[in-house]
Amino acid sequence: MDRNSSLDDFINYLENRIDKGDYKNSVHKITFMTTIHVIKKIIGEK
Repeated sequence: MDRNSSLDDFINYLENRIDKGDYKNSVHKITFMTTIHVIKKIIGEK
């Protein structure tokens, strides 16, 4: 990831990390999930 990535790229990156189990612990996973949820809510996706 770099600063020029799109939101779609970032969401896909986070979703892939969740799918692969690439997170430190359950709190870290929930943080990823919450981040995805908030971004989608802000940009108008459900």
